[in-house]
Amino acid sequence: MTAVLTLALTATLFGAAGGGAGTARAEERPPHDRQLLFHNHSYGVLDRETADAIEHSDYLPRFADFEVRTTTGSQGTWTGRYLKGRETYLELFGVGDVPGTELGSTGMGVSTERDGDIATVLQRLRDAGIEKPFDGLQTRDFGDGVPVPWFDFIFTTDQYDASSTWAMEYRPEYFADPRGRTEPPSHPGDVGRERYLPDTYRDRLMRDVSSVHLAMTARDLGNTVPLLRAGGFRVREAAGGVVADGGGTTIRLDAVPRERIGLRQYTFTLNKAVKERHVERIGRSTLTVGPGARAVWDFPAR
Repeated sequence: MTAVLTLALTATLFGAAGGGAGTARAEERPPHDRQLLFHNHSYGVLDRETADAIEHSDYLPRFADFEVRTTTGSQGTWTGRYLKGRETYLELFGVGDVPGTELGSTGMGVSTERDGDIATVLQRLRDAGIEKPFDGLQTRDFGDGVPVPWFDFIFTTDQYDASSTWAMEYRPEYFADPRGRTEPPSHPGDVGRERYLPDTYRDRLMRDVSSVHLAMTARDLGNTVPLLRAGGFRVREAAGGVVADGGGTTIRLDAVPRERIGLRQYTFTLNKAVKERHVERIGRSTLTVGPGARAVWDFPAR
């Protein structure tokens, strides 16, 4: 199994699969001249004990802008536990909260900041040999049965094992709907993350996600790397996977057998430094806050 994952990972990084673009190492290829995609949010499907402990935690609403919400979109209905920062957020699910997922499933959205950039991402993917990206529109129903355009999306494929990554660009119709509680634009064409998220983070400790660590199958990793590169992330080989840097968030992705997939860790920047270390056990996960202006949330490997 280890040998199979190593070969698949090598194909991902060196372009050996599917008639790839030669033998140059991924970290030797410079990213595009302008970064178009930035870490928006990611999710993990957790065991029920941990998901319930997160939902009922007394500490998390003090640590972050925390919300438990059921959402209906064009792709289905899901119930998540949300921790929201200035520009980034995370979704945490329990088994059964999201149709079509399993324990250990993960997902990540990387979004544009300027209206129209998603079309450039789509062209970059095609230029890189992704002939049939899977793209479309996600809507949101605020409860009146009328779907509101929410964001455009692009996947490199519609075939994933259990972990998917997509590009997204918020729609002007969503920003125009007062029920979205979004902010006015700060510049022409502003469809950015900070505009989308509320400013409640200012009254909490958590400011933003500084890094995310996910474990996925080699095939899912192979479908993720081209999108990150098209978005302008600098992707480099790391032990067992890749690390992608850019836009203030470091993304670590490991290739593992399917039975070991899952969310591994988040790190956060805080709005202020704390003097003493605080450890909060939440289900089977551990959130360590401080000392300093940093927090780490660890989730057990399967």
